[in-house]
Amino acid sequence: MKRVVVTGLGAVTPLGNNVPDTWDAMVRGVNGIDTITRFDVSDSKYKFAGELKGFDPLTVMDKASVRKTDRFTQYALAAAQEAVTDSTLDCTEENDRMGVYFGSGIGGFETFEENETALLQSGPRKVSPHFIPKMIANIAAGQIAIRFKATGPCIAVTTACATASTAIGEAFRAIRHGYADIVVAGGSEAAIVPLALAGFGNCKALSAAENKDEASLPFDARRGGFVMGEGAAALVLEEYEHAVARGAKIYAEICGYGSTCDAYHVTAPSPDAKSITNAIHQAMEGQDVDASRIYINAHGTGTHLNDMTETKAFKAAFGDDAYKLHISSTKSMTGHMLGAAGAIEAIAAVKALSTGTIPPTINLKEPDPELDLNYTPNTAVQAELDLALSTNLGFGGHNACLAFKKC
Repeated sequence: MKRVVVTGLGAVTPLGNNVPDTWDAMVRGVNGIDTITRFDVSDSKYKFAGELKGFDPLTVMDKASVRKTDRFTQYALAAAQEAVTDSTLDCTEENDRMGVYFGSGIGGFETFEENETALLQSGPRKVSPHFIPKMIANIAAGQIAIRFKATGPCIAVTTACATASTAIGEAFRAIRHGYADIVVAGGSEAAIVPLALAGFGNCKALSAAENKDEASLPFDARRGGFVMGEGAAALVLEEYEHAVARGAKIYAEICGYGSTCDAYHVTAPSPDAKSITNAIHQAMEGQDVDASRIYINAHGTGTHLNDMTETKAFKAAFGDDAYKLHISSTKSMTGHMLGAAGAIEAIAAVKALSTGTIPPTINLKEPDPELDLNYTPNTAVQAELDLALSTNLGFGGHNACLAFKKC
C-alpha cells in the first residue's frame, strides 16, 4: 500500500484567519471565545461562541460569489486556498488524480434560517433561487473541486462532530489504495445562528457559563457543556512518491485511521468507551511508540460524558502507559467547530509533531479526580514526539481517530 503525507495546511478559526496565526495563538493559550456579536443574545442564557474575527470572504472570491455562497463555503474555500498555496501544487489544469474529501456537520444553516424566515413572513416568492446550492452540505466540497480543477473523487462527508476527521481518514484510504494521488481534505462549519444556539442549548449540550474564561472547560470539574465555534480547516494529503518527485515540503506522514460507531445513543457516547477505544487501536496498528512520545489532541468538548468517555478510552487503549501521554483539548480555545473540528485539531496534531510543542488546555484550574491524565493544563510544553493522534466523537455514535508520524 502507498504512503500518504501532508503537504499543505490551511485554516480560518476563532484564533486566526490562517494557520500561522491560529497556531501561534494556540501555543500562547489565547482564548478565542467571547460574547456572540452576530445576533442579540441578551435573552439567551447561552452568550458565548468562538466567532471568526475580521474574516473577509473577498480575499478568496468576488462579490457576486459571496452573494451566492453560505459562510460555511466561504470558510472552506479560504482554508482550502491556503492549504493548496502552502502545498505549491499547480492546479491550472484539470487533474483526475486529484480529489476532494470535505465535509460539514450541518451545511448552510444561516442560509436555511434566512430563507425559512423569508418564506414564513413573505411567501415562497421571497425564497432565494440560490437557497438550495448555498445550503446543501456537499457544496463546499464541490466549490473546492471547481476552484482547483480536481476532477478525481469528490466526497462530502457528514458524521457530525467527527466529520472532518472522517473526511481526512477516508482521503487517506483513497490515496493509500491508489484511487488518487492528491486530496484536499477537511471540514467547515458556520452554525453560530439563533436556531442552532437554541437547538443545541435545549438539548442540554451547551455551556451556560457567565464568564468567557469559564465557558469551554475540557477535563475540568466545573465543565458544563461545549461552546460553539466556527471556521474551516484543510489539509493537502499526497502520495509520498508523488510529493517527493515534485520536491514538496512534507509536514508529516498520516500513518493510521480508525472509524467506528457506538451504535448506542443519538447524542450520548457509550459509557463503556469500547468503540472509540477500537478506533484508537485501528489508528495505532503497526505503530510501536513509547507513550511518552505521543501527543493526543482529544475531542475534549467540556461535556461531562465526553471527557469521561475519552479518558476511559485512553486508559483502555494504552493501559498504565496512558499516564505518560501528552493530551490536550484545543477546543478550550477555539470552541467546538463541529464539522470542522477534526481538521483544525489534525492540524494542531501535525504542528505539535513537527515543532515539539504541545498546545495547552486553557482554563483547566479545577481537575476532576476521575480525569487524572496529563491534559497539559494552561501552558504549552515542549516534548520529543514521534506520533500524534487526533480523536473525535460525534452525535449518532460516530468515532474517528487519525495518526500522524514524522516523515
